[in-house]
Parts: sequence; C-alpha cells; structure tokens
Amino acid sequence: MKAIVYHDYGSPDVLQLEEIEKSTPGDKEVLIKVRAASVNPLDWHFIRGTPYIVRIVMTGLRKPKNTRLGVDVAGQVEAVGSAITQFKPGDEVFGTCRGAFAEYVCISESNLVIKPNNVTFEQAAAVPIAAFTALQGLRDKGKIQPGQKILVNGASGGIGTFAVQIAKSYGADVTGVCSTRNIDMVRSIGADQVIDYTKEDFTKSSQRYDLIFDAIGNHSLSARRRLLTPSGICVMAGGPSGRWKMGLASGIKALVWSQCSSRKLTGLLAKSSEEDLTILHDLMATGKVTPVIDRQYSLSELPDAIRYLEQGHARGKVVITL
Repeated sequence: MKAIVYHDYGSPDVLQLEEIEKSTPGDKEVLIKVRAASVNPLDWHFIRGTPYIVRIVMTGLRKPKNTRLGVDVAGQVEAVGSAITQFKPGDEVFGTCRGAFAEYVCISESNLVIKPNNVTFEQAAAVPIAAFTALQGLRDKGKIQPGQKILVNGASGGIGTFAVQIAKSYGADVTGVCSTRNIDMVRSIGADQVIDYTKEDFTKSSQRYDLIFDAIGNHSLSARRRLLTPSGICVMAGGPSGRWKMGLASGIKALVWSQCSSRKLTGLLAKSSEEDLTILHDLMATGKVTPVIDRQYSLSELPDAIRYLEQGHARGKVVITL
C-alpha cells in the first residue's frame, strides 16, 4: 500500500510517498480503507521535531521513531480483528490513529465511531483533533453554560469553526473574531456577532465575556483577562506558530494569575475520546455542527497541504482525499 513516511526531521520536503506493507489488524483492531484524512498543526510539529521537547517526549531525539504521519481519518472498514464487536466490513467510520496518511490503516476499536450519513468522508476526517479541542475546551475547561457571552478568537480556523458551532449548540451568545474575508462564513456557521480584527481591536472593547476561547494567542494575557466578567474563564487553545517558549511562559503566568483572581486563564491539551467522538457524531447527525473545509489535496500533495496550513490562513480544515 502507499503511505506517507518521513525518516528525518525538516521541512515538508522530507515527506515521501512510499510503497509499504499493508497493515494487518490485531484482535482488537479494525483495518480501514482510508477515504480521507485531515492535516493538523500537530503534523508539522512532528515533521520539524519542534519544539524540541516533542522529540524527547514523543518522536525521537535525532530521527523519528515512528515514520508514519497523520491522526484524523475517515474511511470504510476493510477487515476486523477476532475480538471486534462494534464494526463489520463495509461500515463507514471516522476517528483517530497514527499514520492516517496512507491507503490503509489499523485502528483500535475505541478510537472509531460510525460516520453520520449526512456528512462526507472529507467532512468526517476534518473533525477529530480540532473538534476535540473545541469541545473539551468549551465544556471541560470553560464550563460553558446556556446564555453565556462567549468570544472565539480565530473563529474562521480549523478549531475556531468548531468552537463557534459547538458553543451555539450549548445555547451561548457567540462573538467570532476573524478577518474581513471570513466574516460571512463565520456568520453562516452561527456566530451572533463578528469582529473584523483588521478594523477593530477586540481587546479594547467595553464588552465583557463569560468565556473566551482563544485559538490564536496573539494578545497579551492581561488584555484577554481584561475582557472577562468577574468570574470569566479564558481557555487558551493555540498560539502563534514557532513561539512555543512564549506560550510556555504565558501558561505559567496564567496559572499564577488564576490562583490570585476569580478570573481564570487556562491552557488546554485535548485528548482522543470515544465518548466525545460519539457526541461529535450526534452534533453532525442533527445538523448542529457542519465541518468547514478550505482545501483538498491528494495524498502525494501532502507537503503542499502542510505548507499551506503553516501559513496560518486556512478557512476551516485542510483535507487529504484518497
């Protein structure tokens, strides 16, 4: 089977499309014929091996320990292990794995759910990592409640488009921050108000928010804290690419500030969850969440897809189709 592999750290140029042995599912695994996979910032961090703590903790110090790439996947069940009870060949599914940029991939049963009939493989593949981040950030870290005023900074991005829709599904009043060209799109996915950051600095507004979901991290902690109601929460779900040291320092400062104030600033590290995949399935099936896709690339074009995502201007998700 064909798969994307990388044997050294570096730019997207290190990615190679190679012929490798087709995966065989274990007893508790499902073999998926991949129909689509999506690109995440996580992928370029793996490729570049940055920040360097990633190499120490996850990927290997000098060379990648796991040469496969990709996490979000959607496809059809090709075969199942002997202990699998939830799925059968032919089922259309989506979920998370390691090595999604390939023609076939083996996945643990607990990392998959059935794809809703009303979404495409490309839309389903766009969901897991970005939507986990939005859902867990709003629900678990932000303690979202109906009627709250919520601001989503980076509302037109891969995570932000999910955050706007999920916040609306909770009955919140949502303000999205984006550029001029994305205003109509952000309104179309449910934002009650939209702020054009090219014309207005939202941190200087007199409006106060119960919850800020920040997928960009392009303003100071003090500016974001100033926008919170007395018991408000700011969930920091992203930051400028390549500025991880600044992000680490901000995280430490946020922790200290939160201990001394009723206004909370908290970071977020999303995790894969079968329960949350099921919730996301239901949100899509009922039409409350519709994944936004910016561009689609073929498997051989993955380096171009990652270069485009690294520019930081994608509207929604970037998807690889097979």
